[in-house]
Amino acid sequence: MPTTRRVDALRIALYAPSDAEAWTIALERALPQARIEPWSREAGPDADYAIVWRPLPDVLPSLRRAKAIFNLGAGVDAIPEPGAQTRAPLIRLDDAGMAEQMIEYVCHAALRCYREVDVYAEQQRRAVRRPRPRAPKREFAIGILGAGVLGGAVAEALVRLRFPVRTWSRTRKELPDVTSFAGMAELASFLAGTRFLVCLLPLTDATRNLLDRARLSLLPRGASVVNVARGPIVVDADLVALLDEGHLAGAFVDVFRDEPLPPGHPFWHHPRVVVTPHVSAVTLIAESAEQIADKIRRLEAGLPVAGVVDRVFGY
Repeated sequence: MPTTRRVDALRIALYAPSDAEAWTIALERALPQARIEPWSREAGPDADYAIVWRPLPDVLPSLRRAKAIFNLGAGVDAIPEPGAQTRAPLIRLDDAGMAEQMIEYVCHAALRCYREVDVYAEQQRRAVRRPRPRAPKREFAIGILGAGVLGGAVAEALVRLRFPVRTWSRTRKELPDVTSFAGMAELASFLAGTRFLVCLLPLTDATRNLLDRARLSLLPRGASVVNVARGPIVVDADLVALLDEGHLAGAFVDVFRDEPLPPGHPFWHHPRVVVTPHVSAVTLIAESAEQIADKIRRLEAGLPVAGVVDRVFGY
């Protein structure tokens, strides 16, 4: 009968240029008997597992013995050609506390638009009291691009708020009380019926610049856009132009092509743009370390794990 290697005999290489000490402490708590080592050219080849964030080009090829490589985030776009540099499976974080944060951010943005908070704020600045008729929720359809772990959680929360919710993804997802669209053939219909668009897509070759002028123009006049995925999915100049022209009513932008957002970027001072510094859902170290530890234990026991990146689609 084959024996399962003890977790306390494993060597785990950590490549985390920022917060390395905090990650080391959390991983040592989650896997108290394993040996957590900072990545080096000497340690990499002997590591049983590796945990990385934005690795330099020479890191992944050095992990010749690794059974799996864990990415410290839900998105793996910072890794060139995910999985191509090593035969070991690349595994991303699933939730680890990020879904709750994303729900808070998106629901806040949706309610702020639906209840016209900014309109009343402007009235306050002018000392004007003028209640406005509220549109029925059935006319405020919320569309979510991406129906994975985070997109599905956000959709469920918005359904509980009684908004009509629709999702679009590469393959069709069946979520309770949610209208599902899938594939490029259905993207135009999805956008045309969306009053409040939330982008939660992974950044891949297929999604880069996906939201350009042509596609953003398919949204109904007065729609709003939220990008909490990756900056390069949206064409900045096209978004600003449609805001200036009045076709779009507003945008919440948490992620950018260049981070931090350059001081001269038009997002900073645009009256219809809300800028936040990539805080919609931050990685929680303790929760993430526990998730990684659980997956290592499952792998050592020969059990499947969630979050394995598809080498073809890159997520």
